[in-house]
Amino acid sequence: MSLLPRTAEEFSSADYWERFFRKRGEKAFEWYGDYNSLCGVLHKYIKPRDKVLVVGCGNSELSEQLYDVGYRQLTNIDISETVVSHMNQRNAEHRPDLTFRQLDATQTGFESGSFQAALDKGTLDAMASEEDGALAGRMLAEVGRVLAVGGRYVCITLAQENIIKLAVEHFAQGWAVRIHCLSGQQNEESDSSFALPVFVLVCTKFRQAPPFAVLELCQGEDGAPVRLASVPELLSAVKERQAYNLMLHKLRGGTDADSTPSLTLCHAATGRPRYTLTVQDSLPSAKLPRSNHFAIFIVPQGRESDWLYGSAEGRSQLASSAKFRRLVIVAMHRDQEYEDMQAVQSELSPMVMELAPPGMPASQQVPFLSVGGDLGWREVIGRGVSALTGEYSVEDVRGEDGHLYRRLIFMNNSQLVQSESRLRSAATASSGHKKKNKKKSKPSVSEAPALTGVKDRIVDRGFLCCTHHEVMVAGLAMLGMDAINNKDHPVSVLLVGLGGGGLPQFVHDFVPCARVEVVELDPAVLEVAQSWFGFHMDERLKVILGDGLEHIKTLESKGGHSFDVIMFDVDSKDTTLGMSCPPSAFVETSLLKKVYSLLTPRGLFMLNLVCRDSALRKSVLERVQAVFPCVFSRGIEGEVNEVLLCCRSAGEGHKPHSISQTLQQTAKDLQKTLRANTQNAPCVPQIDITAMLNDLKVI
Repeated sequence: MSLLPRTAEEFSSADYWERFFRKRGEKAFEWYGDYNSLCGVLHKYIKPRDKVLVVGCGNSELSEQLYDVGYRQLTNIDISETVVSHMNQRNAEHRPDLTFRQLDATQTGFESGSFQAALDKGTLDAMASEEDGALAGRMLAEVGRVLAVGGRYVCITLAQENIIKLAVEHFAQGWAVRIHCLSGQQNEESDSSFALPVFVLVCTKFRQAPPFAVLELCQGEDGAPVRLASVPELLSAVKERQAYNLMLHKLRGGTDADSTPSLTLCHAATGRPRYTLTVQDSLPSAKLPRSNHFAIFIVPQGRESDWLYGSAEGRSQLASSAKFRRLVIVAMHRDQEYEDMQAVQSELSPMVMELAPPGMPASQQVPFLSVGGDLGWREVIGRGVSALTGEYSVEDVRGEDGHLYRRLIFMNNSQLVQSESRLRSAATASSGHKKKNKKKSKPSVSEAPALTGVKDRIVDRGFLCCTHHEVMVAGLAMLGMDAINNKDHPVSVLLVGLGGGGLPQFVHDFVPCARVEVVELDPAVLEVAQSWFGFHMDERLKVILGDGLEHIKTLESKGGHSFDVIMFDVDSKDTTLGMSCPPSAFVETSLLKKVYSLLTPRGLFMLNLVCRDSALRKSVLERVQAVFPCVFSRGIEGEVNEVLLCCRSAGEGHKPHSISQTLQQTAKDLQKTLRANTQNAPCVPQIDITAMLNDLKVI
């Protein structure tokens, strides 16, 4: 299978090209390549018997070299009288039939349709800077006039963005346009700042315009053509090749643990992403075996969102443990089929070898690493489109522990798992519920459902995948057991942010008589929770579709509403802030005061806080502490998350400095209560309340 690279690295055309031409000056012409580097593609499109017009020949040796291998009908033109005179004198004795004429390429005077090919090495690039491209436009029109039907304009270009756009748009209607991307030209004087691929633009003249645009891109001189649907797509593909070449040049220049460039390899025929490659170098101080230059790590399907593979810190740790100077981490994409590990290795080998670190011996064997030697497993079971968040995917994957998990992924941030639930087999659910093994908090891997049909997999409602959800449930112990066991006045919970529904469903199923009200902004999320994540509403578990902020303001303005617990578990769509959860409006002082007023005297406010900006985090904590007299924090190991547990009352009138013995006992009592309240639940709660409160800190 043919793969095309698509790098995420930005390629800034204006700045890059300005620096290139400023540094190269008159030597820029050398970067278009010589006969040896161009002959393969030139011979493919220009035949020795063709009458060839060489546009803007200059003092290049290319025409002389073509003449020497049998091209005898070459007409060379240039605007410079000096160049033409010099070239005629240089070739008069040994190449008497090689002619050079002083002519304006925009008005040659040749008869229409008199040439089978027109060859341009850098002339388009030079002319395009004059008259805002108008001069180059007139030259292209003249070339089109003098070419016969079936004739080809073969242009060797560096494909600066405005230049290649001008040429492609000129010929896109009525001509076939194909672009070959050749390897970047390297010589002893090459500067490490530049790595220019050379492009060969081939435009073929049709007698009658086809009903559709013929736009193609080829990698190398013999690469299979990939058809593009539009001019912008073709130009984008050219830019991606330039960016890819620049990235390769940097990678070949040395290793850098702080730089982790990535690129996407796409299926050449469909253009759909197939692999994402991330380059991770080890620190210069790392002690590595001398022969461990380079390795490829294949991420199991469905695991690319795991911390170890989906975060910069995780990938750095992976590279450190692998002990290679450079590790390329490969993630496979959904909607693609992969036969087996051997097939993946064969497909990737030609491309990944281009990413090898400098100094690696040519004979070096490059190992492919993986977890357990297989490709992992993923099955997309549902798709849809949210009017608020765009496309989403619901997929089942096998986790590192061998269990199956169901995940909700929004495609605008496909590396983030929006919601996750563990699965179990529907066939064994009822029998499993009857076996009361109180010592076992988590089922063994053998109890994970086999890879049967999706209908045999159901959500395990007693298992919370997110640690911050477990902390929020454990935080209920702060209410005291009298409140939790009071059936006359059951615990009331307001939760903003539904997700897959795992947290509110757990509270509903296992906290005696608890009444849960959820506010969710996105109707599509509610539909997904009900259809795929086992979420069921009843008189004790209700969902209100709407804005959580407005709902809280409305409740507070009406008065008479109070909750024992208010939870915020809602993410922010504003990626410019250093806080991804919650949106900033949810921690404004005015709203926090409304939350405070909606709580019962014994009430708790629980906030899932994800903040990478230390100054912003400090500001949020100060605002929370200004409203709530007692605030606890529980960090989540390996994550940025922390859960804030905020008490409306400080208890005995002063702020505690440690976790009380009473709370520790209440945690144990809550654990027993959750397990005892399983008569009407379809499964057993699997949570360690005491462990979730062990690392609680007073702030």
